[in-house]
Amino acid sequence: MKRSCAPQVHQIAEILSNRYQDFNHYNRKNPLDELLFILCSVKRSEAVYLRAFRSLKQVFPRFEDLAKASTKELVSKVSWGGLQNQKAASVKALMETIVDRFGKPSLSKLKYLNDEECEEFLSSLPGVGKKVARCVLLYSLDRKVFPVDTHCWRIAGRLGWIKPSATNVNYGPSGARDQLQEIIPPHLRFGLHVNFVSLGREICIARKPQCDTCPIERYCVQNIL
Repeated sequence: MKRSCAPQVHQIAEILSNRYQDFNHYNRKNPLDELLFILCSVKRSEAVYLRAFRSLKQVFPRFEDLAKASTKELVSKVSWGGLQNQKAASVKALMETIVDRFGKPSLSKLKYLNDEECEEFLSSLPGVGKKVARCVLLYSLDRKVFPVDTHCWRIAGRLGWIKPSATNVNYGPSGARDQLQEIIPPHLRFGLHVNFVSLGREICIARKPQCDTCPIERYCVQNIL
């Protein structure tokens, strides 16, 4: 996977952009909102996590209010849609860490850091890994990174951009996410990420993908059917 550009990446990016219009999946421009939004989305469907995020913002409209809330309040007042104890504890730990680091519940200072510094800090937060950190960088800080979620990993594997044995993003070889990012030109990373997510949800699903309706089926190197 040590290539400067994946095969047919420009053609694939154009096809998917035309189909999905670079839809951003409701991600947020404020980096702290984005972290909370992603936390709401863990192990939940789109409809459920959108309701959870709206509930969180309605109950705690200001970050200052959220930072002062107890875990008990977070559990009882927010409609999490499940996993409320786990998610409330994660929000509490996240807010405490940010306030301890920056003196207030804000990530506005991240705009003064370079990509590596931002990713290092975000990845040090409770419950935040490389994928989440790069989502914040991409959606909220307009950095040219490529977050690798399960959809991106699965599609990249079927296109032959990663080794067939590395089928699960959580079990792939060390550094594989970085290598996958490197083979995608920076100006294509946002569109390709969001459109891979759209494709992975609609057509290139984990089991029984709808290959006969896939707009990039001709570039697929794996015989899925």
